[in-house]
Amino acid sequence: MAKYLLLKHYRGGHAPAVEIPPMDQWTPAEVDAHMQFMHDFGARLEKAGEFADAQALAPGGAFVRYDGEGRPPVTDGPFAETKDLIAGWYVIDVESWDRAVELAGELSAAPGPGGKPIFEWLEVRPFLGGSATATE
Repeated sequence: MAKYLLLKHYRGGHAPAVEIPPMDQWTPAEVDAHMQFMHDFGARLEKAGEFADAQALAPGGAFVRYDGEGRPPVTDGPFAETKDLIAGWYVIDVESWDRAVELAGELSAAPGPGGKPIFEWLEVRPFLGGSATATE
């Protein structure tokens, strides 16, 4: 088994396959359907023994760095100054790169406005020290 990160982005990554409005413009029923899909996806992973972790992140935050002995940390924010903004992730523990890609494809079909798949790009990355690579 090898662990992979399925990384979801608020923005960044490849251009979307279809234009989807931001989630704050979806109806409450559309948000509920999307969140139920995510919950069900995680439950299926758990049942199959492939689930390791999942977290959603709020869009706000800050960069922080050490500024020397006795000085307070330096912060820059509250928003990341980058084109990429991470929405959340799943950590999966699967037999192969192919299985990780298969699961990312399923997750990409989460419903959005009108119940249609959002065709979201997901970043799939093996954990360092894993036996699989993205070139397999």
